[in-house]
Amino acid sequence: MNPLIQFKAITLPLLTALALMLICCGLSPTARAQLPSPTPDGGYPNENTAEGDGALASLISGNDNTAVGFDALNKNTTGTNNTATGATALLSNTSGSRNTANGFEALLSNTTGDDNTANGTGALENNTTGLGNTANGGGALVSNTTGNVNTASGWDALLHNNGSGNTANGFFALFSNTTGGHNTAVGANALISNTTGSNNIALGDGAGYFLTTGDNNIDIGNGGVPGEGHTIRIGRVRFQTATYIAGISGAGVTGMAVKVNAAGQLGTAPSSVRFKDEIKPMDKASEAILALKPVTFRYKKGLDPEGIQQFGLVAEDVEKVNRDLVARDRDGKPYTVRYEAVNAMLLNEFLKEHKKVEQQERKIQEQERKALAEEEMIAELKSGMNALAATVKDQAAKIQKVSAQLQMGKPAPQMAINN
Repeated sequence: MNPLIQFKAITLPLLTALALMLICCGLSPTARAQLPSPTPDGGYPNENTAEGDGALASLISGNDNTAVGFDALNKNTTGTNNTATGATALLSNTSGSRNTANGFEALLSNTTGDDNTANGTGALENNTTGLGNTANGGGALVSNTTGNVNTASGWDALLHNNGSGNTANGFFALFSNTTGGHNTAVGANALISNTTGSNNIALGDGAGYFLTTGDNNIDIGNGGVPGEGHTIRIGRVRFQTATYIAGISGAGVTGMAVKVNAAGQLGTAPSSVRFKDEIKPMDKASEAILALKPVTFRYKKGLDPEGIQQFGLVAEDVEKVNRDLVARDRDGKPYTVRYEAVNAMLLNEFLKEHKKVEQQERKIQEQERKALAEEEMIAELKSGMNALAATVKDQAAKIQKVSAQLQMGKPAPQMAINN
């Protein structure tokens, strides 16, 4: 007989008997995992499956676990519904449940965390108690320990993360994030420099690249600015030269007029004293508009295919009158007229003219008052003169009457005779 066959025929029954004797002698379940010995090929009680040295070696009461690879789920004792594929995948898991690890050292340090999914070498390697995390890609979420509900897809995505509620899709997306939460990064290197900022959204290759600690930013196709917060940036200067947004034209709305500066920032021009310095009356500065020359015109076909007649000013002409009334493009060339400033100057000129009119009206009213007073005085004088004339006439009549009476009673003249 072949010596090797003879050795197997003798030793295997002895080893089996020895194992049965140890079991019968009361070996504690806690001292030895409840896996049969010798183990069957892959299938164990309670729907557990293990393939590989040390795979599910510490299992006590857990069920529905699958471990394939050296030391896969090695320390799992009571955890359930875990799947580990790869050497040392889910190595430290003890009671965590519903975890899935595919790859060398995937979810290596997980102990009690539940509902995690790691696909890739080192994915979620340091996670211990974090819940509901998903990592797809080598090194994805590798530093996460206790952060929850994070999703990382891409090599080294969310590499340093320990925050919660983050989503990173793309190579190095949210690479530097540590405690920032509820960030969304889609694109290679998106939000790569963010460390503690939260509630940021970055879409596009390198979107939000320069953001570090700011919160509530939205960067679409824009790298952002270090430390800024509560800002929306879309596109890049000189790369995008036109903007089309549906739902604006023809949609009625009330509110403040929107302005745009040379850097492309949108906003409304404030008028509060809080935002102004060197406030003083406009006075004669507004007289410059009296030299402006309004024109009619039509925009070129590229701007207005319909060629509707327009009314306004020409920026180059206005610049000759007052440079401050012209807005310029990125190259410093006259681009448009600051019509709001022209309106303010028109208001000042109107008020000045209105003041003059008021002054003229006051003078006219004063003259009318004086004329009325003079008319009243003349009327009074006429009345006095008429009364005086009547009195004089009456007195004359009386004098005439007395004179007549005196004439009638006068004795006849007598002749004196000289003796």
